[in-house]
Amino acid sequence: MSEAPKDPGLLGKVAAPLELTELQETAWIEVIQKVDEVYSDLIRYEVELERKNTELEEAHGFIANILSSMSEILIVCDPQRRIQNVNAACLQLTGLGERDLVGKPIGEIVSEADQPRIQRLCVGQSGSAVDYVEVRFRTAGGGTSDPVSLNSSTLIDHDNRPAGVVLIGRPMGELRRAYRELNDAHSSLKRAQQQLVQSEKMASLGRLVAGVAHELNNPISFIYGNAHSLESYRQKLVMYLEAIHEGVDEDKLAQLRQRLRIDHILGDLAPLVEGTREGAARVSDIVKSLRRLSFTGKEQPEAFDLVRVLKTAAQWSSRGSGRRRVDLELDLPEEMTVTGHDGQIHQVVVNLIENALDAVEGSDTPRVSLSGQTRDGEAVVTLRDNGPGIPDSDLMRIFDPFFTTKSVGEGTGLGLWISYGIVKDHGGTLKAVNRESGAEFTFTLPLAQNLSISAHLT
Repeated sequence: MSEAPKDPGLLGKVAAPLELTELQETAWIEVIQKVDEVYSDLIRYEVELERKNTELEEAHGFIANILSSMSEILIVCDPQRRIQNVNAACLQLTGLGERDLVGKPIGEIVSEADQPRIQRLCVGQSGSAVDYVEVRFRTAGGGTSDPVSLNSSTLIDHDNRPAGVVLIGRPMGELRRAYRELNDAHSSLKRAQQQLVQSEKMASLGRLVAGVAHELNNPISFIYGNAHSLESYRQKLVMYLEAIHEGVDEDKLAQLRQRLRIDHILGDLAPLVEGTREGAARVSDIVKSLRRLSFTGKEQPEAFDLVRVLKTAAQWSSRGSGRRRVDLELDLPEEMTVTGHDGQIHQVVVNLIENALDAVEGSDTPRVSLSGQTRDGEAVVTLRDNGPGIPDSDLMRIFDPFFTTKSVGEGTGLGLWISYGIVKDHGGTLKAVNRESGAEFTFTLPLAQNLSISAHLT
């Protein structure tokens, strides 16, 4: 018995619905996936938005803290000059609350007399323009505040367009008090500086007087001794002349002449007079040198022999009292002619020698040498000592005013600073270096034929 054939049409009718269901399932899966992706993006965007909101709140809080901490008064106005924001300093000054100020025209919170000023301050400002006016603000009690110095600048928005004006100010009472304190401090500093400069001058004068006293002592002692001898000779000559006038006989007169040593006196008178004249001339030269040292700054610069100044300064500065005698070794040419004030250069040399002598005070074999030479159109003077030298940390500071390594009361720190300025004004240089045994100071001055420095010194 044969099997009946299958109906292909029925099979086709069953397969079609199955294929449609699979397509629908695939579509729903894709929709669900898209929904998940969109939801994930929404979650991510929300997290990012929360983070940015947090940062924005922190930024607002930071700005608010800055504004509240400002001691200056801050007022922000819109283009219509209405107040948009104020800080705590403004509220404290006026005694008003933020609600009382925000939204009001700026002119309503200042005194009536100052309204034109505040209006001008809020008009015509550029982003970089700054102007200052003094205004008085109305206060909660109906009065006015102390004057406030205000400046203004234009508020710029994110599109770089004017969006209002920013006013910043400080009460004039605080400014005046600060200026007074600053002026008092400046005056005190000037007085202290003048006292220190005067102390340095007096110290230099004391060292100079000690040397000059020793220098004057020799010729004055010589003159005094000669005057004593001349007085003794005068008395003997008077006795001899009286005997002649009394008619004493020749034998007694000869005996008196021999006893009074009249012949020796007559032969010694000329050397005594000449020696006295030389001593007086020496005193005169010293006094002239002192007069040259008392320069006023108004004298015209003149050509002078630097070697003479170096020798005089070396003699006078090395003979002060209270210090162990140190012989200066001099190695100087016959002459070096420079232009300027010899008194000022004398002061420089004395300061340098005094520092060198102080440096070798504790040395077993103290040695200080002063040498000079001409080189490349300049006079070069070098002072060396065998002291401990200058600490490397101090080399760059020794010419600064008021810097000293000496104990309190022993130095003002102005000697080298003054010396540096004098040499610079003369068109020269002053430098300091350390050598293997001690320190070395070198200053240079242009020779007279190479430079006219009247413009620097007058």
